Amino acid sequence: MDVTYREMTMDDYAACYSLWASTEGMVLSDSDSREEIARYLARNPGCSFVCARGDELLGTLLAGHDGRRGFLYHVAVATDRRGQGIGGELVKRGLAKLRAEGIAKCHLFVLAGNELGRGFWSRSGWEERNGILLFSSDT
Repeated sequence: MDVTYREMTMDDYAACYSLWASTEGMVLSDSDSREEIARYLARNPGCSFVCARGDELLGTLLAGHDGRRGFLYHVAVATDRRGQGIGGELVKRGLAKLRAEGIAKCHLFVLAGNELGRGFWSRSGWEERNGILLFSSDT
């Protein structure tokens, strides 16, 4: 398969959002608006990637850090392109960029009940953590 991996830009936003919206187990919110994603990419330059074949977007990965820990968001691959190594390659590129930024550890969130996501991350060698609770609040 002739695919290209490159840094995500705001020119990719519409196609990315469409892929995210059609990805089972992925939940979108106001944080995924054009403005919020532009802010995220500007705060974490060069950390997020897409995979494309011509004009067709096949996969996405948002990666960033807070200066101490890295985080991956919206790792998605088109349903008909799964199992071809696209997700793994996107993760590899995101982690390499985080390492280059001096980030030694990375986290991600998988919603309870998202067995597809849970299976992908487990097969990819990520450790499921127990004993951690996530609390959230609007600012």
